[in-house]
Amino acid sequence: MKTELVTTLKRQATKILAELHDTKEPILITEHGKPSAYLVDADTYEMMENRLKILEGIARGERAILENRVMKHSDAKKKMKKWLG
Repeated sequence: MKTELVTTLKRQATKILAELHDTKEPILITEHGKPSAYLVDADTYEMMENRLKILEGIARGERAILENRVMKHSDAKKKMKKWLG
């Protein structure tokens, strides 16, 4: 992973963004020698957001199973019928 100083980002933002779009490799931005932020291209960010939503849904499902908040498919189908028509 590439690392850039925040001052370099300020001075060369256009160049850094062009490289980011070409490589799709995240860039670690540092301030005073410490990690401050990650710079990722928009497509990668949106993909990560979508993956996170899927993982959160899986986690909710696993919690529901552990808490016995589940129902048979036929019961769920009856319950959803009013929304599905």
